[in-house]
Amino acid sequence: MNRKEPVITVKNLVKRFGTFVANDHLNFQVERGEIFGFLGANGAGKTTAMRILCGLSAPTEGEVSVAGFPVKSQPEEVKKRIGYMSQKFSLFEDLTIWENMRFFSAIYGMSNGAFKKRGTELLKKLDLYEERNRLVASLSLGWKQKLAFSVAIMHQPSIVFLDEPTSGVDPITRRQFWEMIYEAADNGITVFVTTHYMDEAEYCNRVTIMVDGKIEALDTPGQLKKQFQVESMNEVFLALTRNNV
Repeated sequence: MNRKEPVITVKNLVKRFGTFVANDHLNFQVERGEIFGFLGANGAGKTTAMRILCGLSAPTEGEVSVAGFPVKSQPEEVKKRIGYMSQKFSLFEDLTIWENMRFFSAIYGMSNGAFKKRGTELLKKLDLYEERNRLVASLSLGWKQKLAFSVAIMHQPSIVFLDEPTSGVDPITRRQFWEMIYEAADNGITVFVTTHYMDEAEYCNRVTIMVDGKIEALDTPGQLKKQFQVESMNEVFLALTRNNV
């Protein structure tokens, strides 16, 4: 079986803030159509690396390409081909559901006709179409997160970056959110997701685990559990943390 074409390539990525090294010589590839988990505790360097991959921050050292474009010299080309959902809720609470979607469709360069068709389709899937004139502020956190994800993939990007998208939501909503991720991947969107929930690693095709700015493991969940002779990804993470200490 031939390897899939990589859509993200990272070689010796270093990001420094003064004397602090947030990302320490990271190396990995993400294949087209993959659900790739970027795991680690809070402060491990996950969000810093994701911001670089999205073209929002420049690497201090190393080579990074996303969707075939170098992020350092062509960040705007990268931004055209990705979707992004931030750790903090990223929609406007004083706008309605439909107004939010229309605003972001314009940012993504969608025509009005394409937006109406795609927006209607997504809201009907969420059972929110009849509620499209509700203020986003009136929605529960779980619904806000699901709506934010739908907005991030509205323009059908090559890659969607999700920064701890299920943080703070209940287990049932987390599972529903992951069902949406599976559907996006089935439709050909590569999913790059950061999380500090180790059980969510089980849902990914491959995962990398960061500890103190470095990649300490990279493989399928099954292979990592086999390598460390444990039953869960949480135990893998604990083993890596103990080794690092």
